[in-house]
Formats: sequence, C-alpha cells, structure tokens
Amino acid sequence: MTTSRTTPSPIRPARRGMRLALGAAAGLALAVAAPLAASAHVHVDPGTASAGSTETLTFAFSHGCDGSPTTALVIDIPEGVGNATPIVQGGWTISRDSGADGIPTQVTFTSDTPVEDGLKATVSMDVLFDESAADTQLAFPVTQICAEGETAWAEIAEEGQDPHDLESPAPVVAVGEVGSADDAHGHAAADGGNVGADGGDAASTDARSTDAGDAASTDADPVARWLAAGGLVAGLAALVIVLVRGRVAKADRG
Repeated sequence: MTTSRTTPSPIRPARRGMRLALGAAAGLALAVAAPLAASAHVHVDPGTASAGSTETLTFAFSHGCDGSPTTALVIDIPEGVGNATPIVQGGWTISRDSGADGIPTQVTFTSDTPVEDGLKATVSMDVLFDESAADTQLAFPVTQICAEGETAWAEIAEEGQDPHDLESPAPVVAVGEVGSADDAHGHAAADGGNVGADGGDAASTDARSTDAGDAASTDADPVARWLAAGGLVAGLAALVIVLVRGRVAKADRG
C-alpha cells in the first residue's frame, strides 16, 4: 500500500512580495506621521532665560484644532514671573487679566482674522523672571481657541517623565542662575519701552502679511502632510506593481 505525502506548497513570490509591500507602506506611513504629530504643539522661543532678567518670549503654532482655524491664544502667566508685557503686533487684539499687584495673570491674543490650519502664526511678550525662579522650569499653559473647539496645551511632565510623551504639553522655559547686572539692565530698558507701546489693550489692525511673524509662512505641519501623502502614494504604487507582476506570472504558468 502506497501512502501519498502532501508537501505544503511554498508561499508564492507574488504573495510574499505583496506582504513586503504592505509592510513597507505601513512603516513609511508611521515614519512620516511622527513629525506631523510632533509639530502639533504650541512652542515657546527661547526655551531658556536667566533669573532676574527680561526675555522676549515668542509663542508659535502652525495648526488648528482638528483642522478648525485658530481664533485666539490664552496664555497663563505662572508664579515666578515678575511682569509680563504683551507686544503689539498687526493682526492681533490683546487683553489682560491682572492680579491685585497689577501683574498680568493671563494674556489673551485674539486674531482679527482666524488663522487657517497649516499656517504659522506667532505672538510675543516681554517676561521678567524673578530671581526666586532660578534653577526652575516655568510652564506657560496655553489654551488654543478655534472656530470649532479648543485645545489646552497645559500638560506638565512629572519628575522622570519624558515631556515628549505628553499629548498636549505646555510650553516650558528653563530659568537659570541670576544674570549679570549689565544683562538685566539691558533687558529692563527694553521692557520699559514696550510698556509705553502697550498702553492700550487693543493691538494694531494692520494686515498680518506686513508682520514679521506672517501667518502665511508654513511650518513643519504642512510639510509633514506632504511627506505623509507622498509615502502613502509610494506604498500604493509598490502594491500595484506587485499585483500586476503576480498576475503576469500566473498567466505565464497557465
């Protein structure tokens, strides 16, 4: 009696190629999606300052709330700040809430025209850091208000936690040791000049195109989208090529 043995058929080259193409496309999509997610923050520049001195902090963003255009940024002023003077710039109206000591506790920048998703915009203020804030990190929570919805960039990393793991991190400034007397004097003089310019709460209504922080310039957000789209197209093209080759090989065998 003869026993027949069935040998498992090997994976066809076309099927193996299709799996490789799908894996490559998925990996490429994840790779280009990473910078897209990383760019969806409100950033502060510079990220460092000296205690006892005044720094001009610039808050920048290039995204909306799930695609909805931005209408305002509400910035909370933390303890450890001796004064905050918003800088007047075209395209934004400025309002402030102050404590009993007259120091702003919250600054709101309202855009005269909603900032479309994918366009970069900036707002700035001169911030005096108290000497008591030396060797600390001060978070400036920002609420991004949009035509539809809002996002609170207010998460603060706990000790030992990587800030990059946070979904909605607050902009943070690392405050170092007290700066030199000359440095503090120079910043204080600049701060005094801005106080005079910011006597009113309403900013100039000049077109944003004339402002140094023109919202029409693009940032990493749209670039990441283009890369993601290109990656997906490349992956689909590879898949089509594999399928066509598979059909041709099958026809030749037939």
